[in-house]
Amino acid sequence: MDRAPGTPRPPRRRLAAWSAAVTLALAAAGLAATAAPAAAADVNNVVNSGFEAGLSDWTCSAGSGTTVSSPVHSGSSALMATPAGQDDAQCTQTVAVQPNSSYTLSSWVQGGYTYLGVTGTGTTDVSTWTPDTAAWKQLSTSFTTGPSTTSVTVYTHGWYGQAAYYADDVSLYGPDGGGTGGGTPPPTVPAAPTGLAVSATTSSSASLAWSTSSGATGYNVYENGAKVSSTTGTSTTVTGLSASTSYSFQVTATNAAGESQKSSAVTATTDSAGTGGNTGGSLPKHAVTGYWQNFDNGAEVQKISDVPAAYDIIAVAFADASTTPGAVTFTLDSADLGGYTVDQFKADIKAKQAAGKKVIVSIGGQNGTISVSDSASAANFANSVYSLMQTYGFDGVDIDLENGLNATYMTQALRALSAKAGPSLIITMAPQTIDMQSTSASYFQTALNVKDILTVVNTQYYNSGSMLGCDGKVYSQGTVDFLTALACIQLQGGLSPSQIGLGLPASTSAAGSGYVSPSVVDNALDCLTAGTNCGTFKPAKTYPDLRGAMTWSTNWDASAGNTWSTTVGTHVHAMP
Repeated sequence: MDRAPGTPRPPRRRLAAWSAAVTLALAAAGLAATAAPAAAADVNNVVNSGFEAGLSDWTCSAGSGTTVSSPVHSGSSALMATPAGQDDAQCTQTVAVQPNSSYTLSSWVQGGYTYLGVTGTGTTDVSTWTPDTAAWKQLSTSFTTGPSTTSVTVYTHGWYGQAAYYADDVSLYGPDGGGTGGGTPPPTVPAAPTGLAVSATTSSSASLAWSTSSGATGYNVYENGAKVSSTTGTSTTVTGLSASTSYSFQVTATNAAGESQKSSAVTATTDSAGTGGNTGGSLPKHAVTGYWQNFDNGAEVQKISDVPAAYDIIAVAFADASTTPGAVTFTLDSADLGGYTVDQFKADIKAKQAAGKKVIVSIGGQNGTISVSDSASAANFANSVYSLMQTYGFDGVDIDLENGLNATYMTQALRALSAKAGPSLIITMAPQTIDMQSTSASYFQTALNVKDILTVVNTQYYNSGSMLGCDGKVYSQGTVDFLTALACIQLQGGLSPSQIGLGLPASTSAAGSGYVSPSVVDNALDCLTAGTNCGTFKPAKTYPDLRGAMTWSTNWDASAGNTWSTTVGTHVHAMP
């Protein structure tokens, strides 16, 4: 979070919608219908069709292409190509074919507007396309080569100004053209997996395992009939479940030919509540977090006693680095706060706690330079935070390190602090959106490492621009879709719904970009918890135990008439 007043940034241009005339013109340009399946003797003539060898044998315009490990249709890689400026992110491969022969061109695609086509056929070049798609979709078309055609150029591309697209399992089935891609027969849809069983449960998760299905390159997992995850292995853990609840699970096998029938169902019953992470003691099921500024940056100056009752967790911002590696220190800025004394500060904290609130100390902020990079600094961090808790009466700590952290040693530090403070310790985090895009990111990994003692992660869904959602589609900040599709990454990545909050600025002055009206925050909460008031993205399941929301800051909220806490706070506390 920023200690300086929010500096508005130039608004990002919204993606222009296609006009009906343009759409009709594209449709008239020869978009072919799906062709009949290729004959059994045909082979796939495309080289590196699944991008498992990176971009080998493919050429992408203007450096627009790369390979990614997620999302993939099968295997471990897929193509991601991003249009920019006047470039449509075209990726091509020249493929050997036989003259006077019939071929079927197919590819699985996802993301923005995506085109699949072929040139140099010697007869009629063909193409097909699809608008934005949040899930993998197969495009397919067919053609016949001319009497002297020995090679064709297969291509994919996106559209100007639209989101990145993904492609996987590109195939050109027909007679072997004699190239290095020939010889691979068309795959057949695999059989449904067998042996599905529940291997373990917790209060919020169920672990599943099953037998390998011959010919499968991946598996889809279904919970109560709805797809919740995909994996290339034969086991997975489904998270975000409610305690003491029975769930039905099935699995399908997939490859380039399609998806199998569902397996036989198994039932898993989650454990009782109280066996997982830190529930926050007397915190309500749904809670609101607000940052209180220990400085004057133009927002309304407050005492802790001025913070509205709508805030369940008050994070005092910020503790800073001391001269001891890893250690932090906090000094009340009495001068900037109108003569607010340390004794008044401590008394106000006690009064908030008597009213059922939690007051914690936040570490870092945008300018924080705390480094916990070895065992010694981890111990110093734990000791110094615990000392601040004893001095001021804080209930715990908030990790708001926006300049990177070491997952190994921050985990070590938080566990050492937990051992000192006991089970009532409150631990919250406020990562930036980029920090929670992948479970391999240090912040995300730290949260998973301390999941059993973690209270809530309030991701800052602002000052970030466009980001990828859990469906692999790019979303612009400042929308319901941005909040829900990005929160979905954490929900699918292993955190409990009760450990996830939506962090937003309290006013346009509180952040450079990403402010949304409180009603948008409410709609996002409804979408995630009840499946209502969603935008174009709708999660595959609902998460009624979602913890709530956070704002920067209580001071900026006060400057705006406490509209954020009144609106969002009331909504959060009314959630079932």
